[in-house]
Amino acid sequence: MPHYLTELYSAKPAWLALPRQGRQQFLAAIGSAMPGLSALGVELITFGKVDQSKLHAASQTFFAVWRCPDATALEALVAGIAQSGWHEYFDTINAAGRGTDLAGHLAELGAAA
Repeated sequence: MPHYLTELYSAKPAWLALPRQGRQQFLAAIGSAMPGLSALGVELITFGKVDQSKLHAASQTFFAVWRCPDATALEALVAGIAQSGWHEYFDTINAAGRGTDLAGHLAELGAAA
């Protein structure tokens, strides 16, 4: 069963203080890592900016949603993000786990303690 990672993140002062060239270099390095993730079966579903006008909107500025074929690929994704230096520049909240269908999730909710 596929595993998913949803990231919510906002820029830290270190990112805001980074000169434009430094930002471009960092983002280019992030982009160059994508083929390695694809080789593991990691798929980017979408990136975006959080719409703060929506009811119960997250306080973070941006989001990313990833699909991984298994827990091993998910761990590689999370580790790769950390190793990139991402967390030096962005406050991030991760929600990750195995995906399920509606009936499975309703069962999970029903069993919640």
